[in-house]
Amino acid sequence: MPTDPLFDVNVPADDTAGETLLVGISQLGMAGVTAADYLVRHAESEQIGHVSARRFPAITPFQDGEPRRPTRLYNLEDTSLSVLIGELFVPVWAAHAFATALTEWVSSAAVEEIAVLHGVPFPHGPEEHAVFHVATPSYRDKRFEGTDVQPLGGGFLDGVASEVVTHGLDDGAEPVGVYVTPTHPPGPDIDAALLLLDIIQEIYGFVVDEKELRARSEELKQYYQELAQRMESLGEGDRSLGSQDYPEDRMYM
Repeated sequence: MPTDPLFDVNVPADDTAGETLLVGISQLGMAGVTAADYLVRHAESEQIGHVSARRFPAITPFQDGEPRRPTRLYNLEDTSLSVLIGELFVPVWAAHAFATALTEWVSSAAVEEIAVLHGVPFPHGPEEHAVFHVATPSYRDKRFEGTDVQPLGGGFLDGVASEVVTHGLDDGAEPVGVYVTPTHPPGPDIDAALLLLDIIQEIYGFVVDEKELRARSEELKQYYQELAQRMESLGEGDRSLGSQDYPEDRMYM
């Protein structure tokens, strides 16, 4: 018989969170978690806690042989922001338990509002590479009045973003704003992450150097252009890939 997952937010009592919790977790395209991770690595930040998971498939990220918690909480110095980075993917069936643990901690930590960075692979045209919002009225009035961030036309949210924004509709709950941008899976969609970074800096009035992320974006564009050219040249050869009598080379896929 399957058991429900349990999540716990672990923050020492003497660590104070910011007024706004900025949430970036793993989704298709990886835009939100990429933007959140870049923020804490390129702004002055301090880890204040983490989210632990029980009865749930876990991962242990590591860098240069050093392991780290997959879901971590940071404070950004000289801002009112705390940032949640979720490298552990939370599927729809576990989203309620995750969001409940998060919103209960938010209430106890006196966080005043929640902002969710949310990339979604929905159909879009070139002119729709922008950031849209889905927000409770109090968040919308406070943060989007007089800005160019337009409401997303229609549809529905699911997963953690859905659970958090639905919580924000309850009486007395913290205001919630979801920053939505289209992504190209599987990711990381760095251009989408840059759009989220730009608008968060504009809304919350701080600046982070984006040079490294923009350079990485250009490197990826060049790589995919070269890959497309290689595949095109292979297809224009004397024999098509389908007629080859040796295994297809997938090292560039």
